[in-house]
Amino acid sequence: MIRVGVNGAAGRMGATVCESVAAADGLELVAAVDPHAAGRTVAGIAVADELRAFADAECDVVVDFTVADAARVSLPWLAMHGVHAVVGTTGFSDDDMAAIRGAFGDGPAHCLIAPNFAISAVLMMRFAELAAPYFDTVEVIEYHHDRKIDAPSGTAANTAERIASARGDVPWHPDPTEHEVYPGARGGLGPGGIRVHGVRMHGMVAHQDVIFGAQGQSLTIRQDSYDRDSFMPGVVLACRRIADHPGVVIGLDAYLDV
Repeated sequence: MIRVGVNGAAGRMGATVCESVAAADGLELVAAVDPHAAGRTVAGIAVADELRAFADAECDVVVDFTVADAARVSLPWLAMHGVHAVVGTTGFSDDDMAAIRGAFGDGPAHCLIAPNFAISAVLMMRFAELAAPYFDTVEVIEYHHDRKIDAPSGTAANTAERIASARGDVPWHPDPTEHEVYPGARGGLGPGGIRVHGVRMHGMVAHQDVIFGAQGQSLTIRQDSYDRDSFMPGVVLACRRIADHPGVVIGLDAYLDV
């Protein structure tokens, strides 16, 4: 039985993770931490306010769905205590990533940082990589609920990075736009000059289109997450398999062999 803790346990994602871990075969929810909700009960576990609860509960792995500021503290702490980290938190800088890699090193604790745990999203990004060399233009449009405070999403940024890497030095067809009537109408310029658009709208959860175009044709790769449960199979898979993936791994791809 794998002993699992959840950091950010009282948040919308954290609470869903707690319920899913508690219900999953081979996993046992043994600790929940959230300084904003200490004393509450989530999935039958009393919420603590200090990271020490993970060590006291002898966690094998901790799932972190917090914010970057909190994760900058929790991840080095988990590495120091030999606890694996499955991370859904986004917003890390290059310096943050260097610090995380330095903290985990070659073990004994391992770390997975995934911009998206929906298996459909992982495959969407992989399909976009495969398509990148064969088209002249591309744009990424992501749609999220109206409580998401950052734009673009981590998934959209990661998608653009992967498309640009797969494209290499081959230039895209020039953008003909010379004047934006409304500044920002053409979206933000991501890596490789890829246009990335962020939509924030009531009623959305998490969705993304990657639209490729070439002469006389287009290809749209669409991914939809209709509720937070869509991320849970990926989180559970990561908890089960993280012990087999040393160091700091970015993205769930390695766990799916795609």
